[in-house]
Amino acid sequence: MDKSAKDDEIQIEKKIFMNKIKIAWWFSLFVLSAVWIVTDPGIFTTREVIPLRNLLVQYSGILAVGWMSLAICLSVRPKFSETWFGGLDKMYRLHKWLGISVVVVSFFHWCMSKAPRWATELGLLVHRKRGPRPHATNQFGDWLSSHRGLAETVGEWMFYGTLILIGIALFKKISYRSFYKTHRLFALIYLGLVFHTIILTKISYWISPVGLVIFPLLVGGVVSAFLSLFKKIGVLRQGYGKIENIEYFPGVKALEVVIKDIRGWGGHKPGQFAYVTSQIEEGHHPFTIASSWKENDAKITFIIKELGDYTGSLKESLHVGQTMWIEGPYGCFTFDDNCPIQVWLSGGVGITPFIARMKYLSETKTSTTQTIYLFHSAAQADEGAFAKLTADAKSAGVHLHIFVDVQGDRLSGEKIRELVKDWRESSFWFCGPLGLGNALKADFAKKGEPINQRFRQELFDMR
Repeated sequence: MDKSAKDDEIQIEKKIFMNKIKIAWWFSLFVLSAVWIVTDPGIFTTREVIPLRNLLVQYSGILAVGWMSLAICLSVRPKFSETWFGGLDKMYRLHKWLGISVVVVSFFHWCMSKAPRWATELGLLVHRKRGPRPHATNQFGDWLSSHRGLAETVGEWMFYGTLILIGIALFKKISYRSFYKTHRLFALIYLGLVFHTIILTKISYWISPVGLVIFPLLVGGVVSAFLSLFKKIGVLRQGYGKIENIEYFPGVKALEVVIKDIRGWGGHKPGQFAYVTSQIEEGHHPFTIASSWKENDAKITFIIKELGDYTGSLKESLHVGQTMWIEGPYGCFTFDDNCPIQVWLSGGVGITPFIARMKYLSETKTSTTQTIYLFHSAAQADEGAFAKLTADAKSAGVHLHIFVDVQGDRLSGEKIRELVKDWRESSFWFCGPLGLGNALKADFAKKGEPINQRFRQELFDMR
């Protein structure tokens, strides 16, 4: 892709990317800022350096703890918010944005707390001995004052810990297993920051609009932190079963795992995913479900692509008869629309939700007036996997087209438009590599396709 095309793709992505996520982020900024300004409007009248600095310390602290509370509440995967955002993948993208925002505003907060000392050392401020703090009028106030030093120290070290953990989360070369285990430490860091917040926030704030917003956020955050620490996230949505069959496809480096005798599972729609593990202490990993659900035959199939150390080791570590724990289902990639034509676009292991949908159409004999095209892009050829895919498509009445990269047959918007004559009446459902999805989205956007309404893309990235 040349530079101008790449620039066009980036600009289009900026315009269409995650409207609800943007709305949620800006709304949180507006609410936290508004309640602070109403509570402490001195920011508009203060002209002296130290009082202004004190106000900015309080404001940045309110933003940091507010955003971190929201982030940790989202981490427990609340069902109501998943529905509003249109999928857990979108909700976790907001979680990521909030985490990055916490780092930025916490850095500012840390700088403001250190600024007087730095300015004095540089000779920009004259050192003035701090007078005694106003004496508290009650025992609780005395207790808060006596713990200020500890709260400041705790807050500073929690800030350093946040920097390290955010760095681990953003550095994709660190394995998912290490990310999962270290990311849970955020619960401890958050509890430390709650202590820091309670001690150092102005007492008057707690009976003001700031308190009305921050206190419920702290309560929700503390509950979420303990759910994480005690591994109770999603406990009400967990089922379990035993592995019935394992099949490995070396050409596409993917493992098909069939789990039978599922108990405690409420069913799922084609296109949804679940968190799966064979060891509770290991933690759950997200995999898309590749089968439809039948109450009288409680089985679930997963297709797992080798993407790292953990997924690469599963073909040796898993065995028939082994117990697997499943949490979910999650996701809103469920093929619900009224367009006369659906165009399914997949790359690599992104084929999984489409396999599930085809099996559902075939097994339930669901009549649909929609014409369905499936375009699948694979890096390598695998005759066994392609044969199963072809059989599924034929049984479901889906028009299948396979593109193999090593054979020089690459999927593009132009080829899709050649094969789908009425593409302007279509909805597009994409699951696969982010780069391929963005390129196809940008291509159809330039052709006038209303992609905000008709191009659905999974962001299967949970870190």
